[in-house]
Amino acid sequence: MAVTDSAEAARLDRIESSLAISQLPSRYAMALDTRDLDSLVAVFVPDVDAGAEGVGRDALKRWYNCVLRRFYRSIHLVCGHRFDFVDDDNATGSVYCRAEHEDGDGWYVITMRYDDVYARRDGEWCFVQRREHPWYSVDVTERPGPDFVRWPPDVTLRAAMPQRMPTWKAFWDAGDPDLPARLSRMP
Repeated sequence: MAVTDSAEAARLDRIESSLAISQLPSRYAMALDTRDLDSLVAVFVPDVDAGAEGVGRDALKRWYNCVLRRFYRSIHLVCGHRFDFVDDDNATGSVYCRAEHEDGDGWYVITMRYDDVYARRDGEWCFVQRREHPWYSVDVTERPGPDFVRWPPDVTLRAAMPQRMPTWKAFWDAGDPDLPARLSRMP
């Protein structure tokens, strides 16, 4: 009977953990778009690496305070969240996002994939790290190609998607080598 109780407890923990992790991207997006910095940094582990700002949620809050003052309104639409458990307290995953930003007279869209690392600390699932990989960033009145990333003008971003996905190259390599150039100006 103890084995069954243990198996059921592990199963329930995995279900609860899955639900908690699945909420993180939406909690992040909503906190970001409402400029709720306390809720935003609360979805990260307490000892988050905030780069040049230092370590910890206060450092991350300073970083976001600066970043979020570069544009007025934003909306982050998330979908396609997928994650895998590394062990009972760690997971990795990816989520797609289409984010729009008001900057002066422009309204800019950036499509990206976040690659995430999650950890459970003191019973709560949080982001350890988020890395964004853009497909494109343009004014909503423009098409993505050929430059792909035209906003923000003072930040160097490279269109990393979808080429950084290992299956992408394998898919196109297995077919007509001239087809990508016929389908895209910038394959």
